[in-house]
Amino acid sequence: MHYDAGTRDHGLAHDPFKALVAPRPIGWIGTVNAQGRANLAPYSFFNAVSDRPPMVMFSSGGRKDSLNNIAATGEFTCSLACWPLREAMNLSSAPVSPLIDEFALAQLQPAPSRYVKPPRVAAAPAALECRLWQMLPLPAPTGRPDAGYTVVFGEVVGIYIDDAFIRDGIVRTGDMRPIARMGYMEYAAVTPETVFALNRPQASADGLSASQPAAWDGVYR
Repeated sequence: MHYDAGTRDHGLAHDPFKALVAPRPIGWIGTVNAQGRANLAPYSFFNAVSDRPPMVMFSSGGRKDSLNNIAATGEFTCSLACWPLREAMNLSSAPVSPLIDEFALAQLQPAPSRYVKPPRVAAAPAALECRLWQMLPLPAPTGRPDAGYTVVFGEVVGIYIDDAFIRDGIVRTGDMRPIARMGYMEYAAVTPETVFALNRPQASADGLSASQPAAWDGVYR
């Protein structure tokens, strides 16, 4: 099949776009409002966009609590959503009142951050502490200005990693069992069994060819 993405004339039961751009990391965003009330919500349009400086982005459809809080305070955290916390992550996505603390709603213990005011999820194996760099509104659908997305870019100013997942100087991400968003109501989990390494190929001296690389030698290139 081949269809016009603008009109979404795909003839399927549901829009397949999110099922094709998958899996997507989940940004489990923690914020506080101007009065210090905590908020926690997962976002599936999330990723890292730079490592020098380390920066991440997520996008919010409509004006949600996370977006309002970041606009007011300029700070947020991103806790790693993982398999043991999948049900709590899902519960924290409920569209409850801004008066509700989703940490308490999902029975999650908050942990204080070191460099920003919003807390992280204490049980998460890793978390990023971020300061707002820029908010960028995306084009809204015709006739639906309230349905437009806003992209939030944040510079990572602090990183927490549970020492249990660090061995021989390497973070064992597979052992954390992070979960990712697929399409529809589907998710995927990374496990140690699904992690594999590929060394980067090297170009020939004249830059006209490349050879298949050998197994990774432990040098990050």
